[in-house]
Amino acid sequence: MSASQSSMSGAAGEPGMRTVVWFRRDLRVEDNPALAAAARTAGEVVPAYVWAPEEDGPYYPGRVSRWWLSQSLKHLDASLRRLGAGRLVTRRSNDAVVALLDLVRSTGATHLFFNHLYDPLSLVRDHRVKEQLTAEGITVQSFNADLLYEPWEVLDDDGCPFTMFAPFWNRCLCMPDPAAPLLPPKRINSGDLSRCPWDELIFEDESERGSNALLARAWSPGWQNADKALTAFLNGPLMDYSVNRKKADSASTSLLSPYLHFGELSVRKVFHQVRMKQLMWSNDGNHAGEESCTLFLRSIGLREYSRYLTFNHPCSHEKPLLSHLRFFPWVVNEVYFKVWRQGRTGYPLVDAGMRELWATGWVHDRIRVVVSSFFVKVLQLPWRWGMKYFWDTLLDADLESDALGWQYISGSLPDGRELDRIDNPQFEGYKFDPHGEYVRRWLPELARLPTEWIHHPWDAPESVLQAAGVELGSNYPRPIVELDAANSRLQDALSEMWELEAASRAAMENGMEEGLGDSTDEPLIDFPQELRMEVDRQPAQPAIHTPAVAGRRREDQMVPSMTSSFIRAETELTADFGNTSEDSRPEVPSNIHLQARAEREETVDGGTGNTVRMNGNHQQQNLQNNMHRVLGIAPSVSEASSSWTGREGGVVPVWSPPAASGHSDPYAADEADISSRSYLDRHPQSHTMMNWSQLSQSLTTGWEVDN
Repeated sequence: MSASQSSMSGAAGEPGMRTVVWFRRDLRVEDNPALAAAARTAGEVVPAYVWAPEEDGPYYPGRVSRWWLSQSLKHLDASLRRLGAGRLVTRRSNDAVVALLDLVRSTGATHLFFNHLYDPLSLVRDHRVKEQLTAEGITVQSFNADLLYEPWEVLDDDGCPFTMFAPFWNRCLCMPDPAAPLLPPKRINSGDLSRCPWDELIFEDESERGSNALLARAWSPGWQNADKALTAFLNGPLMDYSVNRKKADSASTSLLSPYLHFGELSVRKVFHQVRMKQLMWSNDGNHAGEESCTLFLRSIGLREYSRYLTFNHPCSHEKPLLSHLRFFPWVVNEVYFKVWRQGRTGYPLVDAGMRELWATGWVHDRIRVVVSSFFVKVLQLPWRWGMKYFWDTLLDADLESDALGWQYISGSLPDGRELDRIDNPQFEGYKFDPHGEYVRRWLPELARLPTEWIHHPWDAPESVLQAAGVELGSNYPRPIVELDAANSRLQDALSEMWELEAASRAAMENGMEEGLGDSTDEPLIDFPQELRMEVDRQPAQPAIHTPAVAGRRREDQMVPSMTSSFIRAETELTADFGNTSEDSRPEVPSNIHLQARAEREETVDGGTGNTVRMNGNHQQQNLQNNMHRVLGIAPSVSEASSSWTGREGGVVPVWSPPAASGHSDPYAADEADISSRSYLDRHPQSHTMMNWSQLSQSLTTGWEVDN
C-alpha cells in the first residue's frame, strides 16, 4: 500500500475533527486525494490557498501564469461552494508556513491535508510545514495527486533511480496500473468561517487587464473546463496525433499542459482514458489510432520523468547533470538575448515562435525545441536565461518540465541531444511548417514571400524580395549569426570545455581538488537585467477584504496589448516592442562567473546594417528598427462547432491568419523531442529559503513514507 493510500485510510472515521485542506497545484475537486480524505471524515473541512510568490525568489510567476491562476481559483471556489464547503479561504503572505500556522490556529483545526509537489522549493517548504505543525500538535498528512507513481516507487533492478527516460518509462508501463481516479465528493461539511480572516488576492494591475482579456478568448481555465478539453482531444485530434503532432501551423497537440500544471486535470484520469481509447482502437484494428495513443502516453511519461528527475536531482533546474558541461564557455551576450526574445534573429521559424510566445503565452512544443536549440547551440547563451524567459511568458510555465527540456536541449542528460549538433532552422522550417503558414501568421512582413523562400529569405533573388515587399536589414533583419560561423564557434567551445575538464581531472588526481562535479558553492552566471525584477516583499495584512500587495511589474515581461487591433490593423513598433519608458535600472554587473568567455565576433545589426561588436559584458543596445505587425484577432468559435479549434470557448489570437492547408506533414518519422517549459530557481537571498543540505537524508530516499 502506498503512502497516500495509507494516509487516506487513516484519515477516515474520526468524528469531530476539523481539517484544513491546503490547495496548491491541485486546483480541482475531482481525483483530489487530500480533499477526498478530508471529505470522508465526519469533521469540518476548511479549504485554503496561500499566495506567497516571494518564496519563489526571482521566479515570480509571469503575467499569463498569474492570470490563469486567478481564473482557476475562482472556478475552484465556485465548485467548493456548490459542494457545501463554503468559500475558499485565501491568504496573502511572504511565508506559506507562517500563514498555515496562523490559519490552523484561527480555525482550531486539528489536521492539515495536502498533496505532494516535487520541485526543490516545495520539498523544502513541505518539510518545514510537517516539522512546525507537528510540533504544534497538528496531524499533517500528504498524498499523491500529481503523478502516476511516486518517485521512490520506480527503481531499477539494483534499487537505484533511473538516469535515462526509456528504461524509466518501460518500467512504469510494466508496473500495475495506477489507481482509478476518484470522483468528486458528494458533500463537504463546512464549519463556521465567519471568524476566519481571509485576504483578497490581486494577480493583475490595470496595465495588464487589456492583454488578459484576450487570453479569456483563447483559454478557459478551471477543472471542469479541463475535463471538456480532455474530452474534445480524445474525440478529435488524438486519432491522428501520430501524424499531425509535428505540424506547427495547426492545433495538433492536446493543449492540456496548462491544465496539468495547475492540477485542474488529473494525470491518472488522462492515463486511464487514453488507455481505454488505445484498447478500443487495438480491438478494432486501428493501428494508426493505437500508435497515436502510444505516442501521447509517452508525452505523459516525459512529464512523469521530469518530476522523477527533479526529485532525485534537486539541482537539475540550475546545474547540468553531466559534470563536464559545467566547463562549457557560455557566451554572456545580452544583445543576442534581446534579439532572440524579440523575434529578430533573421531566421523566420525562430522569430515566428518567439513572437507567438510574446503575444499569446503559448507556442507549439516543436517550436519550443527549435527556439531553445537555436538559443543554446547557435547563440550559445546560458540555458538558464532561456528557462527564465520561458518562465516569465508561458501559460504552462513549469519547473520540472522545463528543467528536463532545457537539460535535454543543452546535452546535459545522458540521453539528451548531442551538444555538437546544430539544427538548421531552414530545414526545421520545412519539416514543421512545410507551407510557411505559421511563419506568415507571425511574420506579416514575410507574408508575400513564396513558400520556396519563406524559411530562408536571405537566399531569395532580389526581384523576389522586391515583389514581396521585403527589404533585408530594414523591415526584416539579416541572420544575426551565420550557421557556419556558429558551428565553428561551437566546436571551439567544445574543445575548450574538454581541455578545462581534463585539466580539472588532472588536478583532482594530483590531490589539488577535492573532486570533480558540480559544486553547490560555485556561483551561477547572473541573469540579464531584464530578467531581474524588483520584488516588493511587504506582506499583506490579514484582514477581511484587505487588498493584497500588488504583484510586481516589468514592462518587458508583459505581452503587448492587442486591443488596438480592433481599431487599426497595423501598428509600428520599435525593437523594444512598446517599451518606451526610460530605463533607470542599474547596469549589469561585470563580474561574470563560470568561465564565461567574451565573444568578440563582429555581426551586422539586422535593423541598421551597422557593425556591432559583441562581447561577454556588452551593455544592452537599443535596436531602433521599425517592425510592422498586423494584429488580427481570429473570430471566436462556438463550443458546438464540429471543427477542432484547439480550446473550449475560443482560439488563440493570431496575426493575419492565412487560409488553412489540407496538406499533411511529409516528415512522418522524427525523433521524439522533449518540449521545454520553464523552471523555478532557488533564491539564496530569500529569508524563507533553506539550503538543500538542511534536509535530512531520509527526505530524498524515503520521503513521505512515514505517513
